[in-house]
Amino acid sequence: MTRLFFRHLPVLNLLALAALPLLLATAAAPRAAANGWPRQVAGAQGAITLERMPQRIVSTSVTLTGTLLAIGAPVIASGATTPQNRVADPQGFFRQWGDVARQRGVKRLYIGEPDAEAIAGQNPDLIIIAATGGDSALRLYDRLAPLAPTLVVDYADKSWQDLARELGQATGRETQALDVINRFDARLQALKHRLALPPQPVSALVYQPDGKAANLWTADSAQGRLLGQLGFTLAEPPNALTGGQSMGVRKDIVQLAGENLAAGLNGQTFLLFAGDDASARLLLANPFLAHLPAVQNHRVYALGDDTFRLDYYSAGNVLTRLEQLFARP
Repeated sequence: MTRLFFRHLPVLNLLALAALPLLLATAAAPRAAANGWPRQVAGAQGAITLERMPQRIVSTSVTLTGTLLAIGAPVIASGATTPQNRVADPQGFFRQWGDVARQRGVKRLYIGEPDAEAIAGQNPDLIIIAATGGDSALRLYDRLAPLAPTLVVDYADKSWQDLARELGQATGRETQALDVINRFDARLQALKHRLALPPQPVSALVYQPDGKAANLWTADSAQGRLLGQLGFTLAEPPNALTGGQSMGVRKDIVQLAGENLAAGLNGQTFLLFAGDDASARLLLANPFLAHLPAVQNHRVYALGDDTFRLDYYSAGNVLTRLEQLFARP
């Protein structure tokens, strides 16, 4: 019996060794679950699975990059817009976070037109795409998805805080997202109690330099939501004009042009996003808008060039500007 026992001992050891990886995996499973990885993340193009916390994130959307930077996500490269203009720095990054991107070594992928090869060359472990807007690379989704988990994010109907939560969950930066949201909200609430609001409702818009068109922010936009949180009431354009919503799928803007421009700007006060005092003077000088109450009473206020897309940085600049304009001493 003793000889028989020892004769089979090596076999038992081999079986134990063979089972060891399974045992280790079983033991590690609770730790992986506790850390939240792998995890499934919902996106506008469907859910994706992330096996581990991303370390090499490529943002194809210059709009989304600012929020990623604010929550400390490891963005290694980003799409860009036309450089060196009123909204963008020499890299083509938005001015409100261009310095942060430079400090963190974020590389510019391309200007404007998305480039699949440039994206693939960064060896990303997470690719983020905007669902709508001029910075959307959605047409490349089928080429990018096999390269790395590719998350499609719709920013057209969200505040930047909503985006921060969504991107925080996708990148494992939930705590950081909550921190920047709480800091911003504390500042917002403090300002809200000090504001002496101008006549309501307000038209919040991006005024085109040629004076022939404007994009009107809706209550679904990040800009509209921020103003609502501060107590502003958005003017509702006539129903006949709301069919001009951009690109058929966006809910954040109504495009106004031609004879619809004056009809759509029916607020008692105008708040100009992506514009400075020179933009306000251009609007005030437009003879086709001279009959509007906001123009007649010079209630046209510019909120800064860097407010075309709101993120933590530009939203903070909006608070600063509104404080300068309307806060009680």
